[in-house]
Amino acid sequence: MKTTDLIVVGGGLVGVALAYGAARTGAQVTVLDEGDDAFRASRGNFGLVWVQGKGFGMAPYARWSMRSSRQWPALAAALLEETGVDVQLHQPGGFHFCFSEKEMQERTARMQSIRDELDGDYPFEMFGHDALAQRLPGIGPAVVGASYTPMDGHANPLKLLRALHSACQARGVQVIGGGRVSEVTRVPDGYEVEAGGRRHRATRIVMAAGLGNRTLAAQVGLHAPVVPNRGQVLVGERVAKFLDHPTTYVRQTDEGTIQLGDSMEDVGLDDGTTADVLATIAQRGVRAFPALESLRLVRAWGALRVMTPDGYPIYQQSTQCPGAFVVTCHSGVTLAANHVFTIAPWLAGNSGQEPDVPAGAEAFTGDRFLGDNQKFNNAH
Repeated sequence: MKTTDLIVVGGGLVGVALAYGAARTGAQVTVLDEGDDAFRASRGNFGLVWVQGKGFGMAPYARWSMRSSRQWPALAAALLEETGVDVQLHQPGGFHFCFSEKEMQERTARMQSIRDELDGDYPFEMFGHDALAQRLPGIGPAVVGASYTPMDGHANPLKLLRALHSACQARGVQVIGGGRVSEVTRVPDGYEVEAGGRRHRATRIVMAAGLGNRTLAAQVGLHAPVVPNRGQVLVGERVAKFLDHPTTYVRQTDEGTIQLGDSMEDVGLDDGTTADVLATIAQRGVRAFPALESLRLVRAWGALRVMTPDGYPIYQQSTQCPGAFVVTCHSGVTLAANHVFTIAPWLAGNSGQEPDVPAGAEAFTGDRFLGDNQKFNNAH
C-alpha cells in the first residue's frame, strides 16, 4: 500500500481546493471522492464571492472573508495559467437590496457595526433609490435602497470546480471516486482509510466531506456538528446584458443567463424544490428588476448547504490524533482562495506540527460548539 503525504476526504470545492493548495507545496495528495451518491453541494452553488454583511458580531469571520476576496484574483490567474480554464471571476462590487426603510436602517447599522469592529477597514456605501438607479438601471420602485461594497464579486462555480480538478490532475493528485469513507484508523506512520472496499494510507488526513464530517471527524477526536440547510435557485434564459454587478438575490452570468436565489430552509436532507419558495424567489427578483417579469425560466434546483450551528467555518487539527484535520464551511466559493493559499500549506505540514490553525483562522475550531446548542443566524 503506497503511503502519500495527505489524504483529502471529499472531492467538492472545499476538498479539491485543499488538495490543489497542498500539491502546490510539493505534497503527494490523494482525494477520496464519494461520487454521485453524495449530495454535491458544490454543484448547487450560487457563485458569489461575497464579503459584505458577513461576520456581524464575529469580526474574525469578516476579516477571513475579506482576506479570501483579496486573494481571489491570484487564484483565478493561477488556475487559468495551469489549466486554461477561465473561472469567470468578476469583482466589480456587489449590492444587497432593501425593500423598506426599516431594512435600510437595519442594514446600515449592521454594516457600520462591522466597520467599527474592524477599526474602519471595511469599505461600504449606502445608496438610496435614486442613486442606486444610476448604478443599476432598471431597478424597481420597490427597492428603497441598497448597501454596496467594492469587495464583492462572483465566479462560475462549475468552472471553478472543473479548474480545481484539472489543476489537481496536472500536479499529480490522485482522485479516487465511487467509495464512501467508512473507517479512519490511526497507524504508526499516519492514517489508514477504508473507502469502497479499498484501503489508503497517508501521513496526514483532512476531513473535507461536507455533511459527512459530522461522523468522520469524531473518528479522529474532532467535533464538527454540521447540519444541512437547503437553498433553492431559479435559472432564467439568456438575455441581453443588463446587470454588471452581483447582488444577493439576482445575478447575470457571462453567458447571459439569470440566476435568482437566496433561501434558507431547515428541511433535513431534502434537496428538492418547492413551488412556494421558488415563487417567493421569483417575486423578489421581479420586485428588484421588473423587466424580469417576462423572463422564461429554464430550470430550478435545490442544494444543501453545510452549516455549523453559528454558520462559521471549522478549521482544526486533532490534539488526540495529530496530523488529522477537519475543514468545513458553507462558503466554498468565497473562501476558496484562503483554502488554497493559507489552509492547505498548514495541512501539508509546511507550518510545522503545531495544533493551532494559521493566523486569521484561529477563532474557528470545532471545540467552540462543545455543549453549545446555539443556532446560526449571523452567517449572511
